[in-house]
Parts: sequence; C-alpha cells; structure tokens
Amino acid sequence: MTSTVTLPSWMFFLLLLAASYALIMSVLFPSVRWYLRRRLNRTVDKLNSSLQIKIRPLQRSKRQILIDQLMFDREVLAIIEEQAQRDNIPRDVLQQKVKSYAREIVPSFNAYIYYQVFYWLAKKVSRFIYRVRVAAAEPNKLQAVDPDATVVFVMNHRSNMDYVLISYLAAERVTLSYAVGEWARIFPLEMLIRAMGAFFVRRGSQNPLYRKVLERYVYMATQSGVCQAVFLEGGLSRDGMLGEAKLGFLDYILRHYDWKTDRDVVFVPVGINYDRVLEDENLIAWDKKEARLSTVQHLAKLWRFLRINLLAGSRKRWKRYGYASVNFGVPISMRSYSEERGLDFNHLEKEQRIPKVIELAESLMESLRYVMPILPVPIICAVLLRANEKPKTSLEILGDCDTLIDEMIEKGAAMKAEEKPRQRTLSRSLDMLKSRNFLTETDDYYKISPEYKPLIQYYANSIEHWWAE
Repeated sequence: MTSTVTLPSWMFFLLLLAASYALIMSVLFPSVRWYLRRRLNRTVDKLNSSLQIKIRPLQRSKRQILIDQLMFDREVLAIIEEQAQRDNIPRDVLQQKVKSYAREIVPSFNAYIYYQVFYWLAKKVSRFIYRVRVAAAEPNKLQAVDPDATVVFVMNHRSNMDYVLISYLAAERVTLSYAVGEWARIFPLEMLIRAMGAFFVRRGSQNPLYRKVLERYVYMATQSGVCQAVFLEGGLSRDGMLGEAKLGFLDYILRHYDWKTDRDVVFVPVGINYDRVLEDENLIAWDKKEARLSTVQHLAKLWRFLRINLLAGSRKRWKRYGYASVNFGVPISMRSYSEERGLDFNHLEKEQRIPKVIELAESLMESLRYVMPILPVPIICAVLLRANEKPKTSLEILGDCDTLIDEMIEKGAAMKAEEKPRQRTLSRSLDMLKSRNFLTETDDYYKISPEYKPLIQYYANSIEHWWAE
C-alpha cells in the first residue's frame, strides 16, 4: 500500500486535464450558469416593469424544453405515425427529422442581447442612415390594447431594413419575434438572430412534417402570448406595390383559435416606407439573373457605402437617404372580430376556414394601404409620372406635390394637413433624385431619365393606391 506508482508525464497531464474538466463541469460551470441566469431574470423583471406587452414565460424557458415539447406534441406524433405507415419509414428516423426541424425553428431569446446589443445597434443604424418618423392612425386605440393579448404586427415588406427599423421603434413597448428566411442562417448572424427571439422559416417548403412542426411552434407562441411580427406579403416587394397576402402564418395562428376561451389575438397593421430603399436596384433587377450582384459585388457595395457615409455629417447622409417612416394602424381584435361574425375558427374545416382567413387577410391589406406613409420622394415620383414625359420646372413640381397631397388627404389617406412636407423638404428630395441620375435637368426643367423610369415607378408604386387615376 505504500509503494510508489510511476506514470508517464503525458498520462499525468491527461489525468490532470480530465480532473480539471470534471471540476469545471460539475462545480464551476453550474455555479456560473446559475449566476448568469439569476442576473438575466433580474434584467427581465426590470424590463417587464416598463414594457406594455411583457416578456412571456415561454420566451424565458430553456430552448431544449421547447424543442422537447415540439418533438412530443400530440399532432406532430400523429403525423409521424401516419407518414411511417404510409411510406414505410422507421419512426426513429422521422423523430430525428422532427428534432432537427425543431432545433432549426425554436429561438433562444436573450433579453440582454435583445436590449443591450440589438436595440442599441438598431437605433444607431436607423438614425445613422435615415431621418426616422413614427406615427399612429389612432394612438388611443393602440394604447388600449389588452396587455395580456397576443399582439401580431402585420407589416408590408419594403427592405431588409424593416427588421431593424420596427424593432427599434417598438422596443420600448414590446419584444418582437420575427420569422426570418434561410438567407440569415450564416455564422455568427444565426446566433444573434436566435438570441433576438426570431425563428427561421423555410419559405415555400412543401414538406408536411416540417410544416406541422412550424405550425405547432407558431401555435405554441400564440397561445403563450408572444408578440410576433409578420410580413404579410411573405417576401420583399419587387415592384414597390403591396403584393398579395400569404395565408400560411395567419392560418397557423387562427386554425385552433377559440375566441371564447383563448387569450385575445390582436393584429396591428404597420405601414413602412422609405425615401430611398437601400436594395432598390437589386429588387428591380431580381428577375434578371445576369444583373444580380455576386457576394464580392455586395461586399464592394457595402464598403463603398461605409466609405462614403462614415465620414459624412448627418445632414449630408439625410440628403442622400431622406426619411424612413413607420405608421401604426388601427388594431383588430380577433375576439371582437370573431364574435361579431359568429366565427369559430377552431371548429371550421379547411374548406370553410380558408375563405374566412382570406377575408381577414384582404382586410389587413386594406389597412396597410390606408396607413402607408406618404413621403416626399414617392410623391415627387408620382407627380412626374402623371406629367406623362412633359418637362416641369421645380416650382411646378412642388406645386403639383402640394395639390396631390391635398387630393390624397381628401380621399382618406392617414395624413393630417399639418404633417405635409415643407417646400424645402420637397426641394431636397428633388435634388436627391437628381443626384442619383433619376432625373435630367435643363434650365430648371426636370424630366425622368428613361433608363431610371422603372425606379421612379417603383417609388411611386408605394402610394399608387392614392394617386393612380
């Protein structure tokens, strides 16, 4: 028992490493994790005291718990059983697929990253590029939304800046959970997006097992009151106009909704518009594959943007990019909506339910048209298109802009007379279009450059429903 055991140096170091690892994982790591979680919970409690819509318990749950919930969801298990029998696939294989889908979809919300990193970044980026304006069609109704309801912001999709802009403007009242496309699944962006509470979606996937897992996650989030943001068109607008509503997420939210027993679901239309969309040329040329930019060209364009703007003053930048505006519409309570129409979505078969979802989607699209912000550049573009190639002086353009705004207000646009842009603002926007070569100018007579007419049309299309004859 007192004899000496001799070990090689390499084995001693291996044992030392193994012992150190065991100590860290069994003693230190749980203690550090407990300390960080306690700090995070304190942060969440502090935030909840100031938010109108509080951070829900589901968002504070461990990610693995939510993944397990999806894996053993009753409806998911039913479709696994059905697919296993129909296609003769082992259940274990299908269960592994469900696990991978759930891991892909479920976010890992972190309040500290959301508010201390992303909110700060979103605020700085938004205000660095644009002059940001925010308004509400009926602020009192927005304030009166039940804080216990599931609030769903329904938005149009103009630019990838939409994510940044709306998160910044809504952060003092709610935390938003987005559906993000697969384009963002790159390291380290994927980790940041998950920590913000967003979840990834395979747009256009027809895999029934995947769609069921996604549906059950949306149902879980809706039932738990998680505030969500949905781009109703599904993707970015290629022509500047509001596209047709995609029904997928609306149907997921409503197919099991019981207005008598479930918490209220409140849809808030949110119109977003810009004087300058950063990706406008790419969106116009989207159907021309040869005109799409490569990754290297995108990076070169980003570098040029930073090089030009980082050292420029705020006034210079705003002259180049103008306004970004967000307009919150009138909330639509599904409890009231369903009660008034005698609708029980959870009792409707698909053939009966889909027409009702379409009806709601069309109503939401009309609400988006109503609250679409009316900005100087789209107004000028509309005036120039209505001139039918006839050159106009700057004074004539500004006068026509004023007349057109009055017409739109008279038709019922969500704009007050005192919110009309000043002549100086319109004049700067005219200079912006000229500096981008959208317009040619001879002796103060302005005309659309033929090669840039599609872009003029693109900006005018954002408010086309108000000015088109």
